[in-house]
Amino acid sequence: MQSHYDISGDDLFGDIYIAVNKQFHVITYYYYYQDFTLLREAREEQRKLRNQQLQRLLSSSSTAATATTTFAGGLGRMGSSSSSLLGSYQLPHPLILSGRAYHSLSFNITPTTATTNVNPTTFTTSASLLATTTTNNTNGGGGGSHRTFLTDLRRDIHLKSLERIANASPHDIHAQHAFLHELSQYYPDAVIMRFEQFPNFVVDERIALLYLNALVRCGQGDKFGLMKFVERLQGSSNSGGVSSTTIDKLMELSSEKYKRGEMASRASKILEGSVLAAGGGGMGMGMMMGGGAGGVGGPMGGMFGGAIRGSSPNAPLFVQSYNPVKTREMLFALTRQVLIAFVVVSALTVVFTEQGLGRGGMGAMGNGKHIQEAEGSAVRFDDVKGVTEAKAELEEIVLYLKDPDRFTRLGGKLPRGLLLTGPPGTGKTLLAKAIAGEAGVPFFFASGSQFEEVYVGLGAKRIRELFDAAKQKSPAIIFIDEIDALGGSRKLKDQSALKQTLNELLVQMDGFEENSGIIVIGATNFAESLDTALLRPGRFDKHVAVPLPDVGGRKEILEMYAAKTKVAENVDLNILARGTTGFSGADLYNLMNQAAVKASVDGLDAITMQVFEWAKDKILMGAERKSAVITPETAKCTAYHEAGHALVGVLTEGARTIHKATIMPRGQSLGMVTMLPDGDQTSMSYRQMLAELDVCMGGRIAEELIFGTENITSGASSDIQQATNIARSMVTKYGFSDNVGIVYYGGSTGQQDASSKMRDQIDEEVKRLTSAAYERARALLKKHSKEHKLLAETLLEYETLTGDEVRDLILKGKKPDRPVVNTDGSLGDQSILKAKSSEKKSRGGLADLAEKVRPRRGAREDN
Repeated sequence: MQSHYDISGDDLFGDIYIAVNKQFHVITYYYYYQDFTLLREAREEQRKLRNQQLQRLLSSSSTAATATTTFAGGLGRMGSSSSSLLGSYQLPHPLILSGRAYHSLSFNITPTTATTNVNPTTFTTSASLLATTTTNNTNGGGGGSHRTFLTDLRRDIHLKSLERIANASPHDIHAQHAFLHELSQYYPDAVIMRFEQFPNFVVDERIALLYLNALVRCGQGDKFGLMKFVERLQGSSNSGGVSSTTIDKLMELSSEKYKRGEMASRASKILEGSVLAAGGGGMGMGMMMGGGAGGVGGPMGGMFGGAIRGSSPNAPLFVQSYNPVKTREMLFALTRQVLIAFVVVSALTVVFTEQGLGRGGMGAMGNGKHIQEAEGSAVRFDDVKGVTEAKAELEEIVLYLKDPDRFTRLGGKLPRGLLLTGPPGTGKTLLAKAIAGEAGVPFFFASGSQFEEVYVGLGAKRIRELFDAAKQKSPAIIFIDEIDALGGSRKLKDQSALKQTLNELLVQMDGFEENSGIIVIGATNFAESLDTALLRPGRFDKHVAVPLPDVGGRKEILEMYAAKTKVAENVDLNILARGTTGFSGADLYNLMNQAAVKASVDGLDAITMQVFEWAKDKILMGAERKSAVITPETAKCTAYHEAGHALVGVLTEGARTIHKATIMPRGQSLGMVTMLPDGDQTSMSYRQMLAELDVCMGGRIAEELIFGTENITSGASSDIQQATNIARSMVTKYGFSDNVGIVYYGGSTGQQDASSKMRDQIDEEVKRLTSAAYERARALLKKHSKEHKLLAETLLEYETLTGDEVRDLILKGKKPDRPVVNTDGSLGDQSILKAKSSEKKSRGGLADLAEKVRPRRGAREDN
C-alpha cells in the first residue's frame, strides 16, 4: 500500500500508524534531505508538539485507542535528490496478521520534487509499507516444531484472550478472523463448532475458507452441506462480511451434482478467488488489509471509507502482538537469577559469620566476651566462708598446681576435671577463683550458654579456642559456669550443633597431654542432667558438693559481711544465723545489704537488730502492707489467733523456741509467729512432731474460744494444711502409727502403692492425730485463758513482740518495759492506737474496747 505525507517547513519527521491489540502505536522516523545525515533524535520541541497534536487527534477519533506509544527508529540516509529513503523498523514482538508473524516493517520514501544540494522548503514523499514475514511455525495439528508445556500454556492463554475479544465484538470481522485463524492451527474441530453453532458472529470469505479447511483437516468433508453453508454466509452479508457475488457463485454449485467432498473443494476455490479479487493481501488471506490499489474497494478497505491503512489514526493497520515463549531463554534467565542470588547469599553469610566469629575469644582467640581471663585472682580460701568441707577437698588441687612433681613421682595422677555441685549462691564460682588465687595461675572462665549462637559449629570452635589459650599459659584453670547448658545429656532429637559442642569438649578434656597443668572446673545446679560421658573417670571424675551453709557457716558469713559494714553492738549474729535457715551465702549478702540501705535511709548511725529483723521479714514474707486498712475487728481477731499459736508454743514440751510474734501485715499474711530451732535440725522426734501439731491448732482454737464457733474465720487454712501434711508424713513415711505399721508409702499424698483398704486406714490415722492435737491445744488454752487474753491485748498495743517478751508475758505476766513504737504499722493499726488512747481516757483501757468490738468472719492467711 502507499502512504502519502505532505512534509513542509521545518517538519523533519513523519508517522505511520499501526493499531496493535486495539492500541495505537506510532512509528516515527526522522530524516534530512540531500547531504544531511539521518538523525535519531529530532528537535525536542517539534517532537513534543507533534505528539500533542497526535494525542488530540486520537482522543477525538471514534476509533481512538487507549494508549499511544512512540517508537523512534532510524531509516537510513537520503543520498541524493532522486534517490529513495529506504528503512526498516524491527518490531519488539512479532505482529500476527491473518496467521502470519510479522517481524519488521519496511519503508520506501521517494521524493516527488527535489532541488539538488538545496534543502527544499516544500516537497512531498510517498512511503510504501511492506511487511517482511516469516511463516508462523506453530503446530496446527498437522506437524510443526515441538512445543513444551510452558509454550502450550502460553498458547492457550493467548487463545483465551482472542476469544474474549471476539465474543465482546460479534460484528467485528477483524476480531473474529484473528481468533478463528489462530484457533484453526491448534483446534480445527473448535472452528467447525463455532461456525455452525454460533450464527450471531459475523463471517466473511476468509472465515468461511477457514471453516472449509477445518472440515478437510478433521476428515468431515463428506458432511459438508452447501445450503446450510450458504444460509450461514447470507446471515453476514448484510453486515458487509460476504459479498453477494460470492453467494451467487456458491448457489450455482447447487445445480450441479457433486459429491459432498467435491462440493466442499469447489466452494473453497470460489472463496479463494473472492479473497484474491477483494485485494486482501498476499497468500489470499488478506495479510495486507486493504492491499494494493484495489484493496480500497475490498471488504476491509470499505470499513474506513477508502483510506489507506496506516496513513492516519482513522485507518490504522490492524495487527496483533504477542510475546512468544522461548523456553531456553526463560530457563537460562531463571538459572542466572538463581545463581546470582546464591552467590550473594553465600557472600553475605561468609561476611556475617566472620563478624560473628570475630566477637569470640580474647588474646589469641579474638576480642570477644565469651571467654574471660582473670590474671592473678585476688580471692583466697580465707575469703570463702560456710563451706569448710569443700575447701578441704580443693586444697590438694592447689598443691598440685604449685608442685606437680610431688604428686607424680610415684606414678600417680590427679583428676583432670573437677565438678562443683550445689544450689545457686553457695559459692561455687568463688571457690574456683580461690583455687586460682591460691595457686597463682591464670584463670579462664566462661558460661556454658555463651558457646552456642546462631551459627552452626561456632560452639565447637570456641571450645578449641578456650583450650588453646589455656595451653599457651599452662599451668592454668578453666572454669565453665552452668556447664549443664553445654554438657546436658544427649538425645536423638537434639540438634547436631549442640552435639558437636559437647563432643568437642569431651575430646579436649580427654585429648590434651597428660599432666599438662590444666585443671577444668565445672559448676552446675543440676548434676543429674549432665551427660554420662562427661562424668566418667578421666574427665569430671571428682565431684565436690557445695551445700547450703549450716548455722555455723551462716554465722561465719554474717561475721565476714558485718566486718565490712557498721553494725550496732546489740546485734546478735547467732540469732540471725538461727533465723535464716535455708539461706545461701548470696541470700545472707542480700540480707546484710538491705539492712544497710534501710539503716542509711532512716538516718541511723549503725545497723540495729530491729533493722536486721525488718530485712529478714521482708525477704521471707514480703514487704509491709502499709496501705492496707485493717479494721479493729480484723486486728483483734488476728491478735488472738497469733496469741493462741504463741501460748501453745511456749507451754508445749518439744516445741521450737518462739522468736517473734507480730500482727504486722506482710505479703499474704496478716500476722505470724516465728519459731527458731536451737541449731540446724536434721531430724525431728515423735514428741516434736506432736508439738508441731498442737501449735498449728492453737490459732483456730483461740478464735473458737474467744469469738464462738459461728465466728471462726478461714485464716487457719494454712495451719490446717500444715498439720495435715505433718500427720500424713508421720503415718506414711516415719512409721508413727500402730494401726498402719512401720511401712513407707511414697507419692505426694503419701498413698502411692497403697491398697484401697490401707488408704482408708491412713486417712483414719491422720484424722486421729489431728483431732488429738486439737483437743490437747484446746485444753491448754482453756486452762491459760488469762495469759492468752493478756498476750493478745499486748500484741494489739505493741504490734510486735520478741520471743523473750512473749515468754515473760505468759510465764511471769510481765509486760514489755519499752515505749509503744508503731510508726511502721499499717493505717488500720494506727487508727486502733488512736481509738485505744481515747477509750482509755473515757472507759479505762483497751479491755473495755475489746469487749465492745464484735469480730466478723473474713478470709485471712495466718501462720
